Amino acid sequence: MAPYLSLSDQRRLRITLPPFAVQRCIGELGDALDDRIDLLRQTNTTLESIAQALFKSWFIDFDPVRAKAEGREPEGMGAETAALFPDAFEESAFGEIPRGWTVRGLDSFANYLNGLALQKFPPESEQEYLPVIKIAQLRAGNTAGADRASARLKPEYVVHDGDVLFSWSGSLEVEFWCGGDGALNQHLFKVSSKDVPKWFYYQATRHFLPGFREIAAHKATTMGHIQRMHLTEARIALPPADLIGALGEFIGPLLERRITNSLLARELAALRDTLLPRLISGKLRLPEAEAQLNEATA
Repeated sequence: MAPYLSLSDQRRLRITLPPFAVQRCIGELGDALDDRIDLLRQTNTTLESIAQALFKSWFIDFDPVRAKAEGREPEGMGAETAALFPDAFEESAFGEIPRGWTVRGLDSFANYLNGLALQKFPPESEQEYLPVIKIAQLRAGNTAGADRASARLKPEYVVHDGDVLFSWSGSLEVEFWCGGDGALNQHLFKVSSKDVPKWFYYQATRHFLPGFREIAAHKATTMGHIQRMHLTEARIALPPADLIGALGEFIGPLLERRITNSLLARELAALRDTLLPRLISGKLRLPEAEAQLNEATA
């Protein structure tokens, strides 16, 4: 038979429990942390929705330009913001685009760096390594249980908090990574740009995600994927740099706050997972735990 713990053995096990009043306080502390983490995640969902709506209205549907071309005031913005948009369209291979804008493929203004086959880069030791960020880690948002790779990779293959990652194979996702430093595995792009700000190439890539998923779903392979040519074919009307810079004052802070909230949620989850076992075992007293919680949420 396989090794097992019998019922009679389980009945002989003894654990130490704090008084009920203390248990209740510990539970309330854990609930407070969970509520704060949930609130941060809900806030991030709202921030993402707002940023996506603005991006689609301004850079996909060209709502402000259409309004001005028809002699109307653009909705949902002040006169200063409205003045940033042209008041007419011009023809392009892409169709009608705002005057002065250009049609560009995603990979013409952003760099999509594919990861490495990290099994070829083993860790230096048990103490010196980077967790491997694969599709599973991207979806989970953390590196719990991840494989390990060398800590001496070229800097461009090291992922940091706030980097934009795009899984182009299997489960296609585009996310801000907020799970700590790690190594970029193959089947993931780390997206960056010298031409446009982070918020723009993040939103532009996300805009084409449904189409990319459709392409991957029709691949006659065990793992659907897209190819680099699909990044070239994913074209968008790109405004002049000064216009992107000015409009970034509206969208950029929304997504930066998303990153900050995600990092705080990670910190609070780690605090919860550290505090609760110590409280239950009696190694930490409630006043000390509450002080740590107040410091983390100040």
